[in-house]
Amino acid sequence: MTATVLPWREKLSYGVADMGFNFFWTNVSTFLLIFYTDTFGLSAAAAASMMFIVKIINAFTDPIIGTAADRTTTRWGKFRPYLLWGALPLAGAAVLTYTTPDLSESGKLVWAYGTYLLMMVCYTCINIPYNALSGVMSSDPQERSSVNGLRFIFAFAGSTLVTAATPWLVRTLGAGDAKQGWQLTMVVWGIAAACLFVVTFFNTRERIAPPPGQKNDFVQDVRDLTRNGPWVVLFFLALIIMVTITLRGTTAAYYFKYYVGRPELIASFIPAYMIAASVGAALTPVMTRFVDKKRLMIILMSLTTLISCAFFFIPPDQVALMYVLQVAMGFVLGPKSPLAFSMYADTADYNEWRTGRRATGITFAAATFSQKLGTAVAVAVIGSLFTALGYVPNAAQSAGSQEGIVWLMSFVPAVFSFLAVICMLFYDLDKTKLAQVQSELLARKSAHGA
Repeated sequence: MTATVLPWREKLSYGVADMGFNFFWTNVSTFLLIFYTDTFGLSAAAAASMMFIVKIINAFTDPIIGTAADRTTTRWGKFRPYLLWGALPLAGAAVLTYTTPDLSESGKLVWAYGTYLLMMVCYTCINIPYNALSGVMSSDPQERSSVNGLRFIFAFAGSTLVTAATPWLVRTLGAGDAKQGWQLTMVVWGIAAACLFVVTFFNTRERIAPPPGQKNDFVQDVRDLTRNGPWVVLFFLALIIMVTITLRGTTAAYYFKYYVGRPELIASFIPAYMIAASVGAALTPVMTRFVDKKRLMIILMSLTTLISCAFFFIPPDQVALMYVLQVAMGFVLGPKSPLAFSMYADTADYNEWRTGRRATGITFAAATFSQKLGTAVAVAVIGSLFTALGYVPNAAQSAGSQEGIVWLMSFVPAVFSFLAVICMLFYDLDKTKLAQVQSELLARKSAHGA
């Protein structure tokens, strides 16, 4: 196992794909629910229930795709080919998801279930192998932090672009027809993302392979994961953090439309977070040189808890203060993603060291499984609260509904971010232990002539 120092061209080429993924992910997490309620014509309860059920179903496809990727053998490697094979199907599925057919209410609900599930399965078929690719490009933990830090700079840049440009694209391409605007907007994002996936395919390499003679056994792979203590901690951490992020990201559009009374601000509010998060992500490799990953994650999630709580006390006319806290939130959450994904790769090494088996694909797949469960939980919480408080689309909200929106931007995500702090206390794969794992794996590879 050679601890490869990756050239910048390869790091950049790997990173641009995550910009493409966020052309879809950010649209879904920020705009899809409000598209369903305010344009497509579903009730908040029906839309939230549908998104929850689809997320649960889709979460169970992650291990399937991860297992398939681990067993894929081509001249291009195990994971890279999926970027090429899945680019256009994902773009097409996204356009269908944001298409509003002339159907009855029940017919629209069936359409929403089918197209949204199709889009999420297509997304999974590319995203799982892409995540796993970062674990086989180099075995150097610091290189992994670097490549994932760079990746998430592109991810946040993509999210910034989507949140800033999507409302404008919908208005411009729709020319007053929101249904047409959403459909054509997803055509633009789908084509752009497909081009970026192709760039990543042609400019990255896979360098780490499973041990010679390893037999494929799905049941054994899953059993190994459930006995991998550090990975189990990361599984629950990803679920909890995704609830935190999705609660705030999805609620933001409602917050500015119905509480602040200035819906146009969402086009700059979310980008403000993304820009700050990209700075945090860029600084991740520097932070990890001086602070252990576990300790750094605990510090970041503790600060997230405090900032979320502070949001509750901002009156609707204090927009500047909202932006200050949003930028602070972006900066402290920015390093979270590159940290987590480099730690997943570390747990794959730990699993190989402990069991003699390597299953990088399913390691990352099971991690995204937990993220999707977290997203589903967040959407369910939002839908349930909106229904209980009597949310009415495109109308003035009751005092209770407005208060619920504020809670979803403050105390509710704060509870989950505090749970993330507690979760990280159980993570025990520190720098010393990881150095031992890397050293012994290198010795094994050398002994086998690898």
